[in-house]
Amino acid sequence: MADHAVAGLSGVKNSVAAGDRSALARLVIVLLFILLGLTVLFSLASGASDASAMAVVRGWLFGGAEDALSVRDRIIINDIRLPRVVLGALVGASLAVSGAVMQGLFRNPLADPGLIGVSAGASLGAVLIIVLGGTMLVPFTQVLGTFSLPIAAFFGGLVTTMVLYKVATRQGRTSVATMLLAGIALAALAGAITGILIFVADDRQLRDLTFWQLGSLAGATWLKIGAVAPIMVVAMAATPFLARGLNALALGEATATHLGIPIQQLKYVAIVSVAAAVGSSVAVSGGIGFVGIVVPHLLRLAMGPDNRYLLPASALLGASLLLLADAVARTIVAPAELPIGIVTAVAGAPFFLWILLRKRGVIDL
Repeated sequence: MADHAVAGLSGVKNSVAAGDRSALARLVIVLLFILLGLTVLFSLASGASDASAMAVVRGWLFGGAEDALSVRDRIIINDIRLPRVVLGALVGASLAVSGAVMQGLFRNPLADPGLIGVSAGASLGAVLIIVLGGTMLVPFTQVLGTFSLPIAAFFGGLVTTMVLYKVATRQGRTSVATMLLAGIALAALAGAITGILIFVADDRQLRDLTFWQLGSLAGATWLKIGAVAPIMVVAMAATPFLARGLNALALGEATATHLGIPIQQLKYVAIVSVAAAVGSSVAVSGGIGFVGIVVPHLLRLAMGPDNRYLLPASALLGASLLLLADAVARTIVAPAELPIGIVTAVAGAPFFLWILLRKRGVIDL
C-alpha cells in the first residue's frame, strides 16, 4: 500500500513538473480580480435610470461631494443597484464554485447543480416557504424569521444532493450516466411537487413565483443579503480546504485513499457546502442555470484543472459573468426587465452542447 501511495504521489509530482501552470493560474486570478472590479463599476452604471454611478463612486472615495449628488442618484445607486451588485456577485460566485466542486467530486465536467436536480430540490424548499410559510409552516417561519427561506432551500438542496450521490455511487464508483438520469428524475419529482404548490398558491404568491423561478436579482435588499451572505461565505470559505482532496480524487478514489485523503469526509463537506451555497442562491435569486458548468470549464481550458487555483478563479469569474448577465437583463428591454435565468440559458445552453460534442470527438477545438 505504501509503494502504491508513493507511486501515486510521484505521478502527481511528475505531471505537475511536466506542465506546471501555477504562474499562469496566478496571472489569470489577478486578471479576474481586475475584471470583477470593472464589472462592478459597469453594473452600477447600467440600468434604465440615468443615475450617475461615477459621481456616487467619487463621493464614496473622496467625500465632500454630497452637494454634487442628487438625492435620487444616491438612492438609486446605494439602495437599489449596490445591493443588487453585491447579491449578484455572491450568487454568481456561489454557483460557479458549487459547479467546480461537483465536477471535481463526480470527476466529470458535465456535473452542475442545475443539470442534476440540486437546484430543483433547493427551489422546492424555497417554494414550500413562499406558499405555506403563512399557514402550515408558520412555526418554522416564526422561529427562523428571515433565515427561513435560505435554510429551507439549503435542506432541499442537501437532501437532493445526498440522494443523488447515494443512487449514482456503487462500490466507490460514481456512474455519470446514472447521475444524470437520477438528476433528471429528482428534478422531475421536485418540479411536480412545486407544480402542486403553485396550483394552490394565491395570486400574489403566483406572481412572485413565476418571475422568481426564471431567476432574478430584482428583489435584492440589504436585509436579504444579511440573511444569506453568511451561509454563502461560510460555504465558499470551506471549499479551498477541499482543493487538495479534489486534486487527488481526480486520480481515482483508491489512489486518493492511499495518498492519505479522507474520502468520506471530503464527500460530506463537499455535499454540504454545495447544498448551502446553491440553496442560499436559489432562495434569493430563483433558478439561474449554466453558471456552474460554463465557468469552471472555461477556466480549465485557460489555466488547467488544479483546484487550488480553479476554485477561487471560479468565484471571481462566476461573479463577473452573473453581473454582466444581470446588466444585460436590466437594459436589453428597458425600462422592463428580462429574467436573468433567460440570459444565462441563452448563453449557457449552446456552450453545454459544445462540451458534449467536444467530449464525443465531434469538435476538435
